[in-house]
Amino acid sequence: MTDRRVVITACSAISPIGHGRDKIVESLQKGVSGVKTLREDELIGRFIHSRVYGTVSDPIEYDFKRQHRKTMGPVAYYACQVAEEVLEQSGLPNEFVTGGRLGIAFGSIHGSPTVQRDIYKIFLGAKDKETYQKIGAVDYLKSMVHTTAVNISKMFGITGRIISSGTACTTSSQSIGFGYEAVKYGLQDAMLCGGADEYDTITVAVFDNLLACSTAFNDQPEKTPRPFDRARDGLVVAEGAGAVMLEEYEFAKKRGAPILGEVIGFACNSNGGDLILPNLEGITKTLQLGLENAEISASEVDLISAHATATKMGDIIEAQAIGTVFGSNPHVVALKSYMGHTMAACGVIETILTLYMMQENFIAPTINLEDIDERCAMVRHVQKLIEHPVTTAAIQNFAFGGVNTSLLIRKLT
Repeated sequence: MTDRRVVITACSAISPIGHGRDKIVESLQKGVSGVKTLREDELIGRFIHSRVYGTVSDPIEYDFKRQHRKTMGPVAYYACQVAEEVLEQSGLPNEFVTGGRLGIAFGSIHGSPTVQRDIYKIFLGAKDKETYQKIGAVDYLKSMVHTTAVNISKMFGITGRIISSGTACTTSSQSIGFGYEAVKYGLQDAMLCGGADEYDTITVAVFDNLLACSTAFNDQPEKTPRPFDRARDGLVVAEGAGAVMLEEYEFAKKRGAPILGEVIGFACNSNGGDLILPNLEGITKTLQLGLENAEISASEVDLISAHATATKMGDIIEAQAIGTVFGSNPHVVALKSYMGHTMAACGVIETILTLYMMQENFIAPTINLEDIDERCAMVRHVQKLIEHPVTTAAIQNFAFGGVNTSLLIRKLT
């Protein structure tokens, strides 16, 4: 079987800067931050120095039947909501959705940590059988690492293959990439791909303990994170979810589906070394492999959505890798500046925001980028909103564990 073209026919995101296309586009064009003050809980004041969080503020009306809700923690609610919106947008008939040729590639960092925390409290505090038995049969289903994918499958009756990546910050970019490969090589005709993570202060505590969280702007949360800026002081943990529908091009065209863009390339590799520190050689190789897979030259890329978490070394190494592979030609934007690091959801949300910019012919600036670190100055940073057509874009993400991804998408003209 020859390789098949893969297109995106629907997308939806729940993010700190909006739920739905119109609100998100408005936030990007107006430079609105979704970073807020961290909510008070039992960890705040005891351990955590950072007081900022990329928070979903828009109310979400969930209309799920009880038979589906009972196995969902907050992260699965997010996942199923964006999946429902994407399925509705796509217009795929129910007989196709349930017929085995639609698969799912969806993940989170660790399932539902708030449910896990409650389970551990009961385990550790149980002094009798009755207390121990308060842990319900569905609690594990809410907290297991593949809870997003299987709850989507259950709710919509999707019977195709299930892939549930759990590679931290590359979770949803891997999901899109693996979905792309499944459709490209004829294993499925369509894939519902994405990722989600819920609000949880333990994730903040982990990064805070590693001295990776922003603390200097606790009283001005909208001023952080600051990717590529001299005054950056770390990442901001965030929540959110996103999903895209990938389809084989001829299949989508035949049924008259709206085509938002085409996935033209994907690369993923490992640094093969340190599990925390970024690696210039590994990242550079990933970006090169992405171009090779897409069969395009670096000069054809108009826009790069950088991973850029606003850590000291991470931003420098990423800028160096971009400079090595792409030079200073493509515009570079760090979308985490608007909403923080949405963890497992970052790759898919950043892909969706890139699609919106493609469709609307603008490039959003990296907000809070006021004084470019000279060690990051070798690339073409965007510091103010510009009207500019984007034909080809690269979305890159890097994760703890040394996992790197590069995804390339193109606007159909």
